Formats: sequence, structure tokens, C-alpha cells
Amino acid sequence: MAIVVTVTVPDAGAEAYAAVIDRLTDGKGFTSLSDVPAAGLVAHVTGPVDGGWRVIDVWDSQEAYEAFTATLRPIVEELGIGPLQPQITPAHSVVLH
Repeated sequence: MAIVVTVTVPDAGAEAYAAVIDRLTDGKGFTSLSDVPAAGLVAHVTGPVDGGWRVIDVWDSQEAYEAFTATLRPIVEELGIGPLQPQITPAHSVVLH
């Protein structure tokens, strides 16, 4: 079952996000879902919110998301971002363009 993962990172912004993406993609950037080493990522949206930065992802399963966190967690810890407190909810439907 698909899940929606929402993470709001207080006191973070575009620079912190770019640093994470740089590490995740070995400096190649993120213009396609295939650029991130994560099987099961369906959609990815980010942007500023009052006092921080928000990331909203859709994953095809809880297991896919958990596998990705094994890669993500050390990166955000090393960069001093967080702690991340994801909100995970089941997706009722996912419609993409």
C-alpha cells in the first residue's frame, strides 16, 4: 500500500535541502525520481514553510520508505539537520500527470 511521508524540518531551508540532495545523488542533482537511490519513490515535493522546510513524498510501500531511510539518516545526521520526525499516512489514491 502506498504511503505519504511528510517531514517538516524547523530552521532549515533550500540550502540544507540542496546539501542533502547533493549527498544523495553524488553531486548529480535531482531532476528525475531515478536520480535518487531509492526504489519505490513515486512522488517528491518540497518547499519553504513558516520557520522551516517541508518535504512530502509518496512511496509505494512502508518497506521502500524504510529502506531509503537507511541511506538518508546518516546524511542528515552528518549535516546536522533534524531531528526528522516524519508523519506517515496511508495513501487513499495516487494520481500523477
